[in-house]
Amino acid sequence: MPIYNPSLQSLSAAEVQRYAGMKEAHNFPPAAITAAVQEGRLLAEAKSSWEIFPYDSATSTILAERKIELTATSIKRHLQASQHVVVLAVTIGELLEKTSEHYFAQGSYSHALLLDAAGTTAVEAAADQLEAFIRQQYAQKGFICTRRFSPGYGNWDIRFQPEILRLANAGQVNITSTESCMLLPRKSVTAVIGLQPTYRQQKLQSNSTCSTCSLTNCLSRREKRKDETN
Repeated sequence: MPIYNPSLQSLSAAEVQRYAGMKEAHNFPPAAITAAVQEGRLLAEAKSSWEIFPYDSATSTILAERKIELTATSIKRHLQASQHVVVLAVTIGELLEKTSEHYFAQGSYSHALLLDAAGTTAVEAAADQLEAFIRQQYAQKGFICTRRFSPGYGNWDIRFQPEILRLANAGQVNITSTESCMLLPRKSVTAVIGLQPTYRQQKLQSNSTCSTCSLTNCLSRREKRKDETN
């Protein structure tokens, strides 16, 4: 079972502001954001687990010990032409969210909100690091990687979350889920990445998970990169 511990040397202040829903708040004091960024980086305890499985794209089936057929069109389209899938789970632990809850309880609402946003920024940055590591590892073996795709994206039912946790051995990094499939600790991410052989390289319709998601008003929606094409 591979374990990877991301190293968060810095957090993006712009991302913290965006996740806090303050993207257009141009007059918001920069010092308040800086304080949340610095505290968030200190409190985040990033760790992750992942596993790779063969994948039958003809039947959209993850060939784990107990085969799992995917039925949602969004994840099937995302994994088209994949020969393997990587299933991953990432968390920054619960210390940051408990600290944020403490600030809320003390009435420090703005700082609590920004610290919570710093936690989201941190877990996304940790997932980005793991994704980059996997991309590098499998490029050397002749594969290109899709971007990560999580339960809840598109029409992929969030109720698939327990299966993803099981496949990623998420218990080894202390990630669980509630009956309503909310991840615990709350600042955690699960996802699937498809591995496609380079000789079958093609334009990936799923190159940007945000660009293919129907939730256009989502606060977490990322701007389209300049190097992305339609």
